Formats: sequence, C-alpha cells, structure tokens
Amino acid sequence: MYLMLNKPRGLVTTTSDEGGRETVYRCLTDSSLPWVSPVGRLDKASEGLLLFTNDTQWAARILDPASHLDKTYHVQINRVTDDSLLEQMRAGVVDAEETLKVKSVRVLRHGRRNSWLEIVLDEGKNRHIRRMLEALDVSVLRLVRVSIGPLELGDLKKGQYRHLTVAERDAVLNGTGCGG
Repeated sequence: MYLMLNKPRGLVTTTSDEGGRETVYRCLTDSSLPWVSPVGRLDKASEGLLLFTNDTQWAARILDPASHLDKTYHVQINRVTDDSLLEQMRAGVVDAEETLKVKSVRVLRHGRRNSWLEIVLDEGKNRHIRRMLEALDVSVLRLVRVSIGPLELGDLKKGQYRHLTVAERDAVLNGTGCGG
C-alpha cells in the first residue's frame, strides 16, 4: 500500500504521542486500510506532502541518504529576501556541528514584510530548513512540502489522502536512482 497525504499543520508524524497531541493517523480514517507507516517526517508546524506505506523496503530506499531524492518546499519567511540571504542559504550554515544548505532556492513572491521561497533539498536533516533559517536570523512563518522527487502534492486538499498509482510508486524509486 502506497499513500500520499496532505498533512495539515498541527499534527505530529508519529503513531501515538505521549503528550496527547493529535497525529497524522487522524487523517487515515478508512478502517479497511492496512497498517501503514510514514516515510520520513514533517514537524508539527509543517504541512504538505507526506508518504505512507507498508512496504518497508520501498520506504528504506526513499529514506536512504545516498538516494539524494529532491524534496521541494514552499516557505514563507518573516522578511523580504535579498540576494545575500539566498547566497548564504546556498553556501550553507553550521548549526549544532552540522552543515545545513539548500540544493537550490528561488523567490516565488514577496510582499512588503515577507517572502515566499521555493527551497529544494536533496538531503533531509532534522528540521533542516527551520534550523538553517534560524541560524540566519530568519523566522519561518509557514513551511509546505510540495513535492518528493516526481510526486507533486497538486490539488490534494489538507487532511486528504490518496493511493499512489503503480507508475507514481515506481517513478519515486527511479527518481532516487534505485531502479524500480
């Protein structure tokens, strides 16, 4: 079983939470679904594309750091961006002895007080984007994962999920260089 969910903000990506917070499983309401696990994570304040499966080998191949599978995010920040910030993000910053940088970044749009960026990562360290921007004294107002490899969130509504097609399932693996 292979699913994609548009994770709403405020849910944790875990099966159960000792703090009683609501989990992403709240969205998987169909009782006929077999047990599926999230493939990777999105933190509580983040939203967007999250994959689920009961195929542990498929999940492991996607999560393998050697796969360098692109993940694309739309990120609203608390300032109008400039070339200097974009260059710093590309060059990388060190946080907790880890170098955090983006594969690519571009401005989607900006207003008078904030900007939306499109950020592509090909590695996923814990809270990568938030930590990197924090180190640059920039706050994240909203973070939405819009694609994983060739899979795009599209018009899937928040809290809704759908099954991946066989072609989509295989395309994600092909996007990792792992073969289908």
